[in-house]
Amino acid sequence: FRGLGLDRIPTGPGPGAHLSFTVPGAVDAYLTVLEARGTKSLGEVLAQAVHYAEHGFPMYEYMRGVLAIPETRSQFDLYPPGGTAVFYPGGRAPDVGDLFVQPALAGTLRRLVEADARGRGHRAAGIAAARERFYRGDIAAAIGAFSERVGGLLRAPDLAAYRARLEPPLRMAFAGREILGQSAWTQGPVLLQALGMLETFDLRAMEHNSARYIHVVAEALKLAFADRERYYGDSTAVPIAELLAPAHARERAALIRMDRAAPESPPPGDPRRHDAGAVTGARVSGAGAAAPAADGTTHIAAIDRDGNMICLTPSGGVFRKSAFVPELGCTLSTRSEMFVLEEGHPNALAPGKRPRTTLVSYLICEGGVPIMTVGCPGGDDQAQADLQLVLNLLIFGMDPQQAVEAPRFSTQTLVNSFHPHVYQPGQLNVEPGIPERTRAELGALGHTVTEVGACGIGAVVTRRDPQTGVLSAGADPRRPTYALAW
Repeated sequence: FRGLGLDRIPTGPGPGAHLSFTVPGAVDAYLTVLEARGTKSLGEVLAQAVHYAEHGFPMYEYMRGVLAIPETRSQFDLYPPGGTAVFYPGGRAPDVGDLFVQPALAGTLRRLVEADARGRGHRAAGIAAARERFYRGDIAAAIGAFSERVGGLLRAPDLAAYRARLEPPLRMAFAGREILGQSAWTQGPVLLQALGMLETFDLRAMEHNSARYIHVVAEALKLAFADRERYYGDSTAVPIAELLAPAHARERAALIRMDRAAPESPPPGDPRRHDAGAVTGARVSGAGAAAPAADGTTHIAAIDRDGNMICLTPSGGVFRKSAFVPELGCTLSTRSEMFVLEEGHPNALAPGKRPRTTLVSYLICEGGVPIMTVGCPGGDDQAQADLQLVLNLLIFGMDPQQAVEAPRFSTQTLVNSFHPHVYQPGQLNVEPGIPERTRAELGALGHTVTEVGACGIGAVVTRRDPQTGVLSAGADPRRPTYALAW
């Protein structure tokens, strides 16, 4: 990348998408979870997916809107034949309600089902055969050949070397519960660090979404994001225990001024030396332009009759940013754009590393028993929206639907995780539901208040009452999102 004169990894929209292709880790993650915690065979699990890819499902408004974005089709055209034949049959996107079929994707899924059948009824053997075919067989070969053809760096041996791994979650005690999240190869610790700082404030007394409340939450997030930029990555060198320590939280929280917003991103603290850092005079690098619209990410959560819970936030391969592999019926993830090219940084590009992703999900436990899941797509707004969901639930006593519907906000005083890594110091985005009076008070504190359509999209909260077993869920009206039970 340095030989190309680049200081960050490029991606789409545009002709640079192939330079940020990433090993598709989601498939092995699904297989690993199915093997460790599931009861069905892979063939059973994929049966409905194969059916809907082969026979179609009704086109829905949100997907039709994505296909209507000019960059979606122009991105396909940059890597011909792209997905034009699939997503624009007859030269146009299907209308809402039209059956949408994906024969190549159905074929890819069928290959995995065929591999599973070689296990001859043994679940683990079938899963292993499917993993082998995807990461070391003809599917991996197709991905590697496509990447090479379009000038990408990803090759079949990269897939062969990949293996998902089960990792213990990070844990943070808050408001009498325990919050579980992913480690520092994601932005998961941002929420946990912010909770540690906010525990020193009486948030309930400030009242929900008052100017004082929004101010203190936004300032805590600025401090957590500053630590994210300095310390987070897929590296054993991340001082995660120290970052989550109460002493570091108290030191960082002491930097929050209730009479003034930090105008820039604060410097990171030094949790090993108990140095909180200073708020003024900080500078970070980044472009000063609007971040791309958030699309492509999904959050899924489920609870079964026995109280088992799972939540996940899959993403990558956004149509207008990536390249479509015609023979497989899918795009490739471009999350390598999130690496940095600074040697020695925990998130520096290196063989075998995962990029520090924005994708996060959380479990809330009580007495060691999981009682809730929390997740919300939205790039750098994910952890911010999730933080507000947790506070809505645990501090303000909202039910899941109230928690997801409540107006949200997000600071942009951070280096955006997506190329071109924009930086908008002082900007505080608010949704339309934040009153004008509150916005004026925030402006008086030094925030540059900007109304946006949504701060995080598609939030989902699920809950199980540990005493009664009653299940409840909240589905976000900001994007087509559903709460279903049977």
